[in-house]
Amino acid sequence: MAQAVQKLVTKVPSLLGAAVTYSKPRLATFWYYARVELVPPSPAEIPKAIEGASAIIKSFQSGRLGQITVKDAVRNGLVATEVLMWFYIGECIGKGGIIGYDV
Repeated sequence: MAQAVQKLVTKVPSLLGAAVTYSKPRLATFWYYARVELVPPSPAEIPKAIEGASAIIKSFQSGRLGQITVKDAVRNGLVATEVLMWFYIGECIGKGGIIGYDV
């Protein structure tokens, strides 16, 4: 048992070095895209978003929703799912856990 622990302890620095080497380029890519994609909308982008949402509502009301391509439908579904998941993540952060509120 002691020998196994010793072997593990001697391997830890090399494993950490490998983990850092593996993670650096991926974290750099993540931060590159995070600076662009995870920023709040600018005041100029808000009217464009409102126009897009109203166009979707108008297309739903006029029945044009049945003429949407599969690619657009999948993309819209993925965007809606992403927004919903960010909402749930915010809820979990706000309540301090995954399960229930402290009442």
